[in-house]
Amino acid sequence: MPVINPIVSQPTGEGGMRGPCADWPVQWTCDLETLNPAVTGIAVSTATETLYALTGMRFGLCEVTLRPCRDDCGDGRFYDDFGPPWTGQYWPQPALIGGLWFNLTCGSCTSGCSCGEVSEVRLPAPVYDITEVVIDGAVLAPSAYRLDNNRILVRTDGQKWPRTNDLSADSGAGTWSVTARYGEPLPEGTALAMGQLACEVAKAAGGGDCKLPAGLQQLVRQGVTISYPDVGELFRQGRTGLYLVDMFVATWNPAGLRQRSRVYRVDRPTVRRPGT
Repeated sequence: MPVINPIVSQPTGEGGMRGPCADWPVQWTCDLETLNPAVTGIAVSTATETLYALTGMRFGLCEVTLRPCRDDCGDGRFYDDFGPPWTGQYWPQPALIGGLWFNLTCGSCTSGCSCGEVSEVRLPAPVYDITEVVIDGAVLAPSAYRLDNNRILVRTDGQKWPRTNDLSADSGAGTWSVTARYGEPLPEGTALAMGQLACEVAKAAGGGDCKLPAGLQQLVRQGVTISYPDVGELFRQGRTGLYLVDMFVATWNPAGLRQRSRVYRVDRPTVRRPGT
């Protein structure tokens, strides 16, 4: 059966997303020829949004373009007891700490492990990967940088990130941007769960019989009684009544979380995300 590949688009949330960025892949579990082609696209989108919500808004990768500013450790923020900033250009440097003089062997512009400066920029976390860095309109080679701790973009080619970023211009000279992906990759089994749910949604939208519960509690025909689950209670438990779909949801969201966990630091400057 055919598989529909997802297309990545822009997220709408800070460092994440409020909805799926694109339709998820589908492995159809029914015959496509029996479905109305006019509703299959809507069925895939509906199934994507449903599974995204039922799995705690956790899965899916979204691209976002950021306009960051370089972290600068030599900006004169270190002051000794005499007042003037210590630039750390030469060492050893005398420093008065707690009434005692110390000769410090490193300047203020250092990394955590050496006396050398590390050119880096902090991005909203957690970043899945970096797809592109553009400086002055030119794409930077991926070998010139690396990602640490899912948020720190480190320059590794001996150069430094630009000190300024012209936010009044979209691209070109004086600008630079980082395109990153946020979220988690779709797990195995996504396409099958999507296929079953999309099939039933398409059947219902086309006016045919489907396996999705329609609110019917009990049916009696020719002396035979058929009982159906309470659709309201089923949905409150995060279930659909479809085997492959419910198995997928129970595997990846057993606690029934409504959304992924997030941490906010209100005192931390944010990175500019243009056009949002």
